Amino acid sequence: MAFRKIPREIKIAAIQMYQANLLPLAIILDFLDFSYATFYRAYGLWLKTGDVVRHRHVTQGRKHLMHFSNIEYLKRIIRHHPDWFLDELAYLLETNRFIAANFTTVHWELVRAGISTKKIKKVASERNDDLRADFIRHMADYSPEQLGFLDEV
Repeated sequence: MAFRKIPREIKIAAIQMYQANLLPLAIILDFLDFSYATFYRAYGLWLKTGDVVRHRHVTQGRKHLMHFSNIEYLKRIIRHHPDWFLDELAYLLETNRFIAANFTTVHWELVRAGISTKKIKKVASERNDDLRADFIRHMADYSPEQLGFLDEV
């Protein structure tokens, strides 16, 4: 059978039977139903590393440009100045943290950190003095008896 996954334990059992000279190799491989090439590949790994499978410790994909502390720095800036644009945040990263990042990189790092554009716009609109003054002016037209508040529960 070609291209099938042979469990690690089966490979180890075959190697141990081979090393103990319990059976000839041809009978072991015939009984376990895998080829000489597969056996010798696993046996070579066994002699070299002590295991019969290759462990991949390399993470897939590209390495992240920004470290955790840089993302926390961006979060602090956004908390104080949520109305700043992404290119301004990228400029601050370059001047204060010496990281040259495109504004799209800044955007995706913020999204990965859980800060969406919607959240930033909401906080920015709440901090907008003109919008806040308009809201207060509009609400001043009503008396306290005319206002009703509902809880979302």
